[in-house]
Amino acid sequence: MGMWASLDAMWEMPAEKRIFGAVLLFSWTVYLWETFLAQRQRRIYKTTTHVPLELGQIMDSETFEKSRLYQLDKSTFSFWSGLYSEIEGTLILLFGGIPYLWRLSGRFCGYAGFGPEYEITQSLVFLLLATLFSALTGLPWSLYNTFVIEEKHGFNQQTLGFFMKDAVKKFIVTQCILLPVSSLLLYIIKIGGDYFFIYAWLFTLVVSLVLVTIYADYIAPLFDKFTPLPEGKLKQEIEVMAKSIDFPLTKVYVVEGSKRSSHSNAYFYGFFKNKRIVLFDTLLEEYSVLNKAILEESGMEARKDGEGDSEEIKANVKNKKQGCKNEEVLAVLGHELGHWKLGHTVKNIIISQMNSFLCFFLFAVLIGRKELFSAFGFYNSQPTLIGLLIIFQFIFSPYNEVLSFCLTVLSRRFEFQADAFAKKLGKAKDLYSALIKLNKDNLGFPVSDWLFSMWHYSHPPLLERLQALESSKQD
Repeated sequence: MGMWASLDAMWEMPAEKRIFGAVLLFSWTVYLWETFLAQRQRRIYKTTTHVPLELGQIMDSETFEKSRLYQLDKSTFSFWSGLYSEIEGTLILLFGGIPYLWRLSGRFCGYAGFGPEYEITQSLVFLLLATLFSALTGLPWSLYNTFVIEEKHGFNQQTLGFFMKDAVKKFIVTQCILLPVSSLLLYIIKIGGDYFFIYAWLFTLVVSLVLVTIYADYIAPLFDKFTPLPEGKLKQEIEVMAKSIDFPLTKVYVVEGSKRSSHSNAYFYGFFKNKRIVLFDTLLEEYSVLNKAILEESGMEARKDGEGDSEEIKANVKNKKQGCKNEEVLAVLGHELGHWKLGHTVKNIIISQMNSFLCFFLFAVLIGRKELFSAFGFYNSQPTLIGLLIIFQFIFSPYNEVLSFCLTVLSRRFEFQADAFAKKLGKAKDLYSALIKLNKDNLGFPVSDWLFSMWHYSHPPLLERLQALESSKQD
């Protein structure tokens, strides 16, 4: 009876109170669900202290323990940062942080001689202040993650000076993109008439395509050094493989990712007949800064002991080595190019744009509802930017959660298909060993709770991928 009475009471509230209550309730429901899943996975980290039988041939006990402790630390950090984020978001809503920041933005505009009629100018000031607040409150967490957790487990390569310079640069570059794009989007919504949602969607489509096109050539080099992969066997083999599947490769780059982290990666980008491949130096055995340091250190030890070619030292170097051999790099690229050949990239773009169009259409339907603005403290005005924030971030949050889960399931399916494509290229054996090496280099923990992995993992668990490849190796 008590539950039904409270529900009845909720329905008797004004519409704006119901909306506000529902948004807060859903936010905490999602947070508690995520925390429940994280605790399930954390239990796995705590209780799985020995290498399971099925992983005996894949992972040594030392690496297994390192990855277990790394993931435990990340899990603890994730719990506290998640709790802080949820409390901060709740307090901002409860104490009217959004309308306060909007009024503050109006005050700043007033000092500069811009009145309330300059809504787009006020919106840009609001965005600048909101992103500045977000950057400053997120900075201590980012510092702790980089200089305590990543440092402790041997991944961080940054100095504090490099980190701060990088953070300032990221903030400036973000503003240079965010502010002009937002002002044009708001202008289009203002003048677009009844069909503004179509023009707004087309504008965001063009912007996203332009950003994808220019990112690696003009934005990424502001943060990392990109150098063409030198002529040699690896480059030739990459070109041959690309040609064999009609991938229109124009350039292959190596990015100096080791300046900031020893995590490894590879990706391709570009449209139509202008595709480029980017390899992290940490992925390539012969480029790895860590390997060079290990070799130098081992050489010094050998000279001290007078045993220049000691078998023990060679084994030690091999065991500590980071990155993949050329054949394994090709297998990883075979997997990545599989995403292109199987149309995964295009499918993802189509899904993203269909979702974007639907969201703008629903935004057009809801933007006239004054109670949505009243729910968040905007009683006398309905600014377009605030409407976008309320509808896209709060009202659509249940839909966004469902969509995110569906995309995670689809992503895992795509990963299996890309692995199968690499098999067809005859790369099963090399991809098998590359996945083990990458898991070891990145200290991935190979045991996962089924519910946690189903909800979160965009890639299938390591063991499932290896089992799928194992069958083809035996074939």
